[in-house]
Amino acid sequence: MENQKTYRLSFVLLLLALIAVFGLNISLGSVTIPFSDTVASIFGGEISNTSWEYIIWDYRIPKAFTAILVGSSLALSGLLMQTLFRNPLAGPFVLGISSGASLGAALLIMGSSLLSGAVAFGLINDISLVVVASIGSFLVLLVVMLVASKVKDTMTLLIIGLMFGSITAAIVSVLSFFSNAENLQQYIYWSFGSVGNLSWHQLLVLFIIILIGVILSVLSIKALNAFLLGENYAQSLGVNLKKSKYIIIIATGLLAGSVTAFAGPIAFIGLAVPHLTRQIFDTTNHKILIPAVLIYGGILMLFCDTVAQLPNSANVLPINAITSILGAPIVIWLLVRKRKMVF
Repeated sequence: MENQKTYRLSFVLLLLALIAVFGLNISLGSVTIPFSDTVASIFGGEISNTSWEYIIWDYRIPKAFTAILVGSSLALSGLLMQTLFRNPLAGPFVLGISSGASLGAALLIMGSSLLSGAVAFGLINDISLVVVASIGSFLVLLVVMLVASKVKDTMTLLIIGLMFGSITAAIVSVLSFFSNAENLQQYIYWSFGSVGNLSWHQLLVLFIIILIGVILSVLSIKALNAFLLGENYAQSLGVNLKKSKYIIIIATGLLAGSVTAFAGPIAFIGLAVPHLTRQIFDTTNHKILIPAVLIYGGILMLFCDTVAQLPNSANVLPINAITSILGAPIVIWLLVRKRKMVF
């Protein structure tokens, strides 16, 4: 009973932290907007500059919601992979699904070097990037599902997923070698990751895909808890191993693949947040861990985006760099202090 009270308090504090970081994120940026005007705009009041309202509602708030969705989905997909493979180093990218999305983007951006300039310019835009990245992640997901139906050992599936990642990285390297400087620079910029390019319509599409992934994850709570104790134990509890693996893989594919397609490959969040969450919630029950990593992932991604956008400056740092620079030392410190990996 005392643990339940502690968990409730921790959830309340996390939600308050999420609201605070959300407010901080939309208050800061290249254009200085008084906090009172930001609050007035959100709650339908009048503000002194109408252009600020456009900045807040068409750029900052969609960007903040995108950061929450990206951080939450990567954190949840990381938790799913760490549980399925019982490996603390597993993350949302181990199945090669995000690598498939990156390959799709690379084929569009750098493969366009083979086309005429006008045709290539017409092909490369935000919508086409999302489409080809989604197709790439979906095709890799289909292959992973096919492999999962042929192998019984989850570690074999893990190794095969890593091999898919190596193959796609090799193909991207070859494309980079033959690509011109302009297209190579565009691909590198895309690989930095960004949460500031989505419209409200794109944000809605991303939300629906992530929601499906979250629902599948919640439906898999019993299987996830059982997998922690081994596949034999899970089977003895009546868990259908094959069906459960399929659902978990599909959920991970939807969560990680959609994020990579819409926001680019963003590292660290999926690997670290599950471990950071376990430092607060000393439990292995996914009924608690799933909502916790969703909130924690959103907080961390919002904070990293706030730092990356360099308040009062027109420059925006690569979000990938910020997530690793800020997050990795925190994880190292926590693990050294605990002296063991909580898993």
